Order: sequence, then C-alpha cells, then structure tokens
Amino acid sequence: MLSKTATMLLGLINQKPVNADEIIKELNYMNVKWWFNIADSTVYATIKTLEKRDFISGTIEKEGNMPDKTIYTITAKGKTELLSTLKRSILKFDYDTNIFSITAFFIDYIEPKERKKLLEQRLTILKQYLAGIEKQDTPKWATEVKPFHVANLKRMIDIVNAEISGTQRLLSVCEVLNRKLYP
Repeated sequence: MLSKTATMLLGLINQKPVNADEIIKELNYMNVKWWFNIADSTVYATIKTLEKRDFISGTIEKEGNMPDKTIYTITAKGKTELLSTLKRSILKFDYDTNIFSITAFFIDYIEPKERKKLLEQRLTILKQYLAGIEKQDTPKWATEVKPFHVANLKRMIDIVNAEISGTQRLLSVCEVLNRKLYP
C-alpha cells in the first residue's frame, strides 16, 4: 500500500502529466496543508521514490530560455498500485483520516459499481466500529476511569460519526452519478 503522500502525488499525476512545481501549486490550491501538510521537500523526495519504483516516469522538457523541467506521467504499474491503494483505503478505518480524505479526492478513478460497493462496505465497517466503541461507553465505566478517558472515547465516537456522515455523502454522489450514467 502506498504512503499517504505517494497516494496524493500519484493521484495528481494520474489526472494529467505535471512537474513537481505544478504538484506543489495544486496542493496549495487544494488547501491540503490544513489537513495534511506535505512539505515541498517531501514532494520532491516522494517523486524520486515513485520514479525509482517505476510508478511514474519523467520526461525532460525545455521551453525557450526557461530551465529544463521534468514532466511526470503515471505508468501502468503506478495506476495499478494507485487503484489498489484507493480500494484498500476505502475499507480501512483509522483515526488518522487523511488516507481516506486522499482516497475521496481520487475515488472517481474506481469503476462506478465497485466504488458504490466499496463505500457501502466502508459504511458497514464504520457502523460496526461505532457499535463496538459505544459498548464501552457505559455509566459504570465512566465512573471507573479518568475523565480524560471518557472525553477521549466521546471524541472517538465523534470521529467515527463524522466518517459515517462523510461516507454517506460520497454514496449519495455515487447514486446521483449512477442515475445520470444509467437512467
């Protein structure tokens, strides 16, 4: 499975061939720094790693008097790895919700019927997770632990509920798009 940064960069490169500076501009445009801060140096290092793993390939271009720039495109191997990571990320819940946020940006790369099925499976997993957490949330338990433990459990419930809501929202978009594609 790709790292979060690699997933983000491969997703952007999959959209269109770009150079490193264009990736950084796109990340800034998307305001990624407010929920997943990727340093410029990390972008360059990750690009080199992706290139070494044959997930992307670079072509040097020259425009007039401008310095050479390398334009990156995703390879077939990179597309396979990106899709695999996106699909697995949908079915994985982690309190670090960044990987699913990244996946949601590029979820349209997954075929519509499979995308809907994966999101439905994610919803089931999240609801099971919530039910498990809520079993712990009893008045007796709350008197036996520190108040910070209770507050943290409530925070975890809030996070899972937010993920449920976000997944339902994505499923709604899938249903609207499916109605347009398959009237």
